[in-house]
Amino acid sequence: MNSICMLDKEIGLVLCRLFNYGIGIHLLEADDVQTKKGAINPKDNHISFQCSDMKLVMKKLEAMNMEYVTAVVEEGGVKVDQLFFHDPDGYMIEICNCDNLPVLPLSSCPLKLPKTSKDPSPSALYGKFENRSLDLQCAIEVANQMMDNLVKNMFDISI
Repeated sequence: MNSICMLDKEIGLVLCRLFNYGIGIHLLEADDVQTKKGAINPKDNHISFQCSDMKLVMKKLEAMNMEYVTAVVEEGGVKVDQLFFHDPDGYMIEICNCDNLPVLPLSSCPLKLPKTSKDPSPSALYGKFENRSLDLQCAIEVANQMMDNLVKNMFDISI
């Protein structure tokens, strides 16, 4: 499935679910949403889009007199440029050149976890850990490390 969109006229709500590469996002629309437009804060709620030419995006935003904030995040020696701004409705948008980050297959995971472990201390979100394959255990550990790095990087941006 690629996407599904539904409209409920009684409550005035539109729901869209978009799927690609096993990843999905849910978009909800309602008429009575209150918008807030405060200072641009990269740690605030936002949706992120990837682009290949950050300078072109900055030129277009400047041509429209739109305020934006930039940041640079470094992950494993690879730098990713980020740009944050509010859309006309007040929602925070991030534009990044995240394609700079290498995509590694699961089999390249450098972690060598034992098949059984009494307390591997995974995130509670992943449930029981003992019965998982090594590849899945590796994926879980990588996901945990990515979330830790994200939190650290977002903290660095806010300073």
